[in-house]
Amino acid sequence: MVKLIFCLRRKPGMSLEAFRDYWANQHAPLVQKHAQALGIQRYVQSYTLSAPQFSKIAEARGAPEAFDGVAELWFSDLNEMAEKGASPEGRAAGKALIEDEARFIDLARSPLWISEEREFIGNGN
Repeated sequence: MVKLIFCLRRKPGMSLEAFRDYWANQHAPLVQKHAQALGIQRYVQSYTLSAPQFSKIAEARGAPEAFDGVAELWFSDLNEMAEKGASPEGRAAGKALIEDEARFIDLARSPLWISEEREFIGNGN
């Protein structure tokens, strides 16, 4: 399996509450609708929490500002991901998703990449 990771920052002027509401209640159903066309096996949204303990950890490391959330999408493999994305249905789904993302995500400040996990602590150990 491979995973697409998308670190999200909300559009300028959008409240965190409005961002989270749109992401969960508008965008997530759209991802679900297009999951089969794109070959998405799993989709998870992680919301950034405000916690004084975290502020101290981030400050000690000189970390940049936190993201507003992280989206993770799992795919069988890179080949299937590419094939599904290149199909007419996949292109239409991708177009619909990016058009929707532009409504609530600051795309220029939200990096994404494809990854392969290596587990060191967890179920497999």
